Amino acid sequence: MSGVRTDDEERGFGAVAAETRMTRVLVTGAAGRLGTAVSAELADRGVPMTALVAASAAEDVGQLRADRVVVGDARDPGAVADALDGVDAVIHLAALASPEVAAPEVVFATNTQATFVVLNEAGRAGVRRAVLASSLSVTGLPFARSTPRPQPAYLPLDTALPPRIEDPYALSKQVDEATAAMMHRRHGMTAVALRLPFLGDPDRLAGHAARLAGNPALGAPEVWSYLDLRDAARACVLGLTAPGVTGAPVLFVAAPDTLMAASTGDLLAAHLPDVPCRAVFPARSVPIDLTPARRLLGFTARHPYPQERP
Repeated sequence: MSGVRTDDEERGFGAVAAETRMTRVLVTGAAGRLGTAVSAELADRGVPMTALVAASAAEDVGQLRADRVVVGDARDPGAVADALDGVDAVIHLAALASPEVAAPEVVFATNTQATFVVLNEAGRAGVRRAVLASSLSVTGLPFARSTPRPQPAYLPLDTALPPRIEDPYALSKQVDEATAAMMHRRHGMTAVALRLPFLGDPDRLAGHAARLAGNPALGAPEVWSYLDLRDAARACVLGLTAPGVTGAPVLFVAAPDTLMAASTGDLLAAHLPDVPCRAVFPARSVPIDLTPARRLLGFTARHPYPQERP
């Protein structure tokens, strides 16, 4: 897979950048794993970036390729308004990343308030293009703890799938997607929500792949999906730059294959045997509908996890 942008993506970036005069992007949660990758992607494209980072992460800003850093809380309208100075596009990543990192009410309230404040302040400031990190976990499956564990109503996963949410993180992402739709109606903002799977650099993916190889059932709730951080960062930027995107689309993005050596058919037969399949999944193809992201953003992952590592 090539690391060079395709002609279609290059044309999309140039066309939309010219239309929107996208001169500066605000990235919230910029010191996080994905935020760092986004900062590199933007820098490689020559787009100036403002980083909004929490005080607890301020010491990590040295790794960012940002020419402006604002230390503040994404839930604070004042800090967000300051960070929006000179900005005409936003990538909102700031969030508590699982239901297990804080009390349930804290996870839910933190994530939903940050998304509301960031998008509302952006809309008030005249920003008309935003991307926010949703999650495959919005299905309710990865963090479910009920017995028996819930399963998807069908495969491949798509945005029409009925959610089966029972944890505060998944619920916060469901609310975030609804907030994006509201901000489109309120401010005329295009707000793309990306449902992201397990993310990592090659080493982190290798560790996760090893865990799943030892117990494939662990990967069933997220259908063994993954995405390299470089691809996730590129998807975020394409959400700002792809031509013709309007409204508040919700898109699954993932690598087109699973993280497993076994075939997808064998995995489904062993671990999700009662789930109806609306498509055939050859070889290691991931059982997620990735067509909308490909059609709308021109996004296809370029960094598959190698089953045979050097």
